[in-house]
Amino acid sequence: MVYGGDEFMHFFGHPSLPPPAGTHGGADREVLVTGLGMTTPLGPDVPSSWSALLAGESATGLLDDPWADDLPVRLGARLRQEPTEALDRVEARRMDRCQQLAMVAARQAWADAGRPEVAPERFAVVFGTGLGGGRTVVDQHDVIAARGPSRVSPFAVTMLMPNGSAAVVSLALGARGGAHAPTSACASGAEAIAVGLGLLRSGRADVVLAGGTDACLARLSIAAFARMGALSRRHHDPRGAARPFDSAREGFVMGEGAGAVVLERAEFARARGATAHATLAGAGMSSDAHDMTAPLPDGQVRAIQEALRAGGLGPEDVVHVNAHAPGTPVGDLVEAAAIATALGPHPLVSATKSITGHLIGGAGAVEAIFTILSVRDDVVPPTNNLDEQDPEAKLEIVAGGPRRARVPAAISNSFGFGGHNVVLAFTKAG
Repeated sequence: MVYGGDEFMHFFGHPSLPPPAGTHGGADREVLVTGLGMTTPLGPDVPSSWSALLAGESATGLLDDPWADDLPVRLGARLRQEPTEALDRVEARRMDRCQQLAMVAARQAWADAGRPEVAPERFAVVFGTGLGGGRTVVDQHDVIAARGPSRVSPFAVTMLMPNGSAAVVSLALGARGGAHAPTSACASGAEAIAVGLGLLRSGRADVVLAGGTDACLARLSIAAFARMGALSRRHHDPRGAARPFDSAREGFVMGEGAGAVVLERAEFARARGATAHATLAGAGMSSDAHDMTAPLPDGQVRAIQEALRAGGLGPEDVVHVNAHAPGTPVGDLVEAAAIATALGPHPLVSATKSITGHLIGGAGAVEAIFTILSVRDDVVPPTNNLDEQDPEAKLEIVAGGPRRARVPAAISNSFGFGGHNVVLAFTKAG
């Protein structure tokens, strides 16, 4: 499915408000990225995270918390700055950790966009999450066990519900054009941006704040991912644990973080004199309908092709690919085959989870921002720990440091358990 124009209208129905004056058929096809925000294991904001990424500063370390003592995997990528340092104390207490991260990233993006003056009914929020308020579920269950049901937090429901991040952001910023919450595992953040593109192209909104978040460094989530064999166990070398496309890869490193972007119809953005980081040219989505955890190249190829078609791009236009590449033995090779099939061998490929860790629902949004910055700054981020590239990954993977290259167009891949495939295409701002 391609999100944009008539396709989105067919899927979501006709807009409840009249389209803005001057748009063709209710749709302004050009969508600009005017605001960026993130909090990651690399830094508390976009500039610090981007600088650390280009420097190849690995965020992975050993988890020395008492709760991790008996876990089979004790590797993780912690946030560089606690969200409570950026939030009001009372406000933070009423949010799950993933909601706190979403709020930090959203406020940064909104400020970076210049806090657009937009009618509330023409402003929407789309914020995705993979696991959402899982920490609240576990914490409140422990409260019941230790102190009884009367001691459960009165905010437990709003903290644990999957739409909580979209809700708190829409409330804080006064968005009345919709608050949507895609939940598609590790593709959630990317899907949120794709839905935002559809809202703008359909004429339902002038401005959308979209992003993704997760905070999965916790006992249950790490134990569960370890039990299914998805995590690296390279405890003797934490910084070398995440190894996408390397012959010695064995799984990913769990991280936490959030990313957010402000998207605007180009006509609206230009009328207010906004500065754009890039153009969101297109988005493609598909599902494998094959297996809960094993991906198919065909589904990924279709998503890439649809993103290009929606953006009016050809395979030869794509200079850079920010790969999903979690570092799993099967997943990396499936994606390598999909990229080669859909685009050919020419793009420069980065696997940034080798540096950030895997941010689950936050990954797609954070990696979309890295892709936007690659297009804006004409630089391709490096891939860490690529000591011996798997010979079956027939791609040009950038390693050993960033590479300067003109990047007129790039794509960001995000794939999730359940067969969710989302690809975002970005070009330079016009």
